[in-house]
Amino acid sequence: MLGSTQLKTPRTARLFARSLEQSAMLAWSKRGEQRSIGAAPVVNLHSVRQAAYPLSVEPLKLLTFNIQVGIETRKYSHYFTKGWKHVLPHQARNVNLRRIADLVADYDVVALQEIDSGSLRSGFINQVEYIADRARFPYWYTQLNRDLGPFAQHGNGMLSRIAPVDVEDHKLPGAIPGRGAILLRVPYGDQTVSLVLLHLSLGERSRQLQLEYVRELISEEDHAIVMGDMNSHLAHLLGSSPLRETNLVPADQVHPTYPAWRPELALDHVLVTPGLVIQDYDVLDCRFSDHRPIAVTVTLDDYAPQRQ
Repeated sequence: MLGSTQLKTPRTARLFARSLEQSAMLAWSKRGEQRSIGAAPVVNLHSVRQAAYPLSVEPLKLLTFNIQVGIETRKYSHYFTKGWKHVLPHQARNVNLRRIADLVADYDVVALQEIDSGSLRSGFINQVEYIADRARFPYWYTQLNRDLGPFAQHGNGMLSRIAPVDVEDHKLPGAIPGRGAILLRVPYGDQTVSLVLLHLSLGERSRQLQLEYVRELISEEDHAIVMGDMNSHLAHLLGSSPLRETNLVPADQVHPTYPAWRPELALDHVLVTPGLVIQDYDVLDCRFSDHRPIAVTVTLDDYAPQRQ
């Protein structure tokens, strides 16, 4: 595990890159929209193409990717010199979105973090919808977590080739509002697998509250997968966070995902409950964001005991 001094530089850079957006978000939240930290789950499925897709697939091919609203970052100094890209539109973002869409097209379910659902900086394009359409995903969902009006529409996204059983939208607690989790249930043979797609806070106190929420969210699920940008080391997640009280397990080997140009920190994770097995774990060698995506294949262990 890397020490705190090794974490200081990337964390400072990332905090600076987000500072303008968070400052605007705090001002915008005075309208009252962002004060709820436990919104009731909502369902909002969109079918983008009329086509015959399987009701379920075995095994599941999954991918999680923090796309940094389509911004490609090549070094730490870009957080400072190119921070304006988090506020204003630029043509390279659309080119990068096409590359991201082509990358994710081979998977059954995709978790996207740091998306924009249609504001000035994205050219008023819902990035989840754009990627879903280009990659021909029949089901997608946009979770809006920070509504800054015309300046930013920040959140998470879900893409699925499998018709979901249902989708729930959960707002996560935290010192600063604006984090969320999507709970997606998909069929797997005669079973149901529940996927929690999320993006956790940088701050440890908020992250602990969010992990308590996630722990309760999966407590009654027979087969659960938690995946996304967790902004935390695996040893902390499973050793000293609320997730230590769960039976979640990682892949046999975990590799760093951040920064994309020279990965040193494992901040993105895929965790599964017993009864599920992670196979073909891979951190993809691409630099379309400041994180690299994780691709996994998940299978159901027929010999695992079922919840009574």
